[in-house]
Amino acid sequence: MNLEHLPEWLSQIHVASTLYMVGLIWFVQVVHYPLFALAKGDEFENYIRTNMRLTSWVVILPMVAEGGSAIALFWFRPAGISTELLSAGLGLLVVIWASTFLLQVPCHERLANGFDPEVHRRLVRTNWIRTIAWSLRGILVLTMK
Repeated sequence: MNLEHLPEWLSQIHVASTLYMVGLIWFVQVVHYPLFALAKGDEFENYIRTNMRLTSWVVILPMVAEGGSAIALFWFRPAGISTELLSAGLGLLVVIWASTFLLQVPCHERLANGFDPEVHRRLVRTNWIRTIAWSLRGILVLTMK
C-alpha cells in the first residue's frame, strides 16, 4: 500500500469534516435549537425523539471523520503543519466532545420527557461552547491548508 498521499487525504478529510461541522453548529445554534420552543405541546416528546434520531444521521459520520483524521494526522503529519497546531485542534475537539456528552446530550434526554423552558435555555446557552470551539477549529484547519 502506497502511503505517499495519505497525509494529503487525511488533511482534506479533516478540513472538509471540520468545516461541515462549523456550518452545521451555527445552524443548530441560531435556528435549530431556538425553534424547539415552538414545538411545545402534546407532540413535543415525539418531535424531540425524532429530531435526535434524524440528527444522528447528519452528525455522527462527520464527527467521527473529524476526530479520526485529527488523531491520524499526528502519525501522518503533512509537511508544514506543526504538532502544536494539531494539538490545539485536538484540544478543541476534546472540549467539543466533552460538551456534547456532558451538557447537550443530557439536555436532549431531559427534553425527550417533555418541554422544560429551563432545560431548553441551558441547551441553547451551553451549545455556545461547541459553537465557539468549532469556529476556532475552522480557523485552525484553514491555516493548515
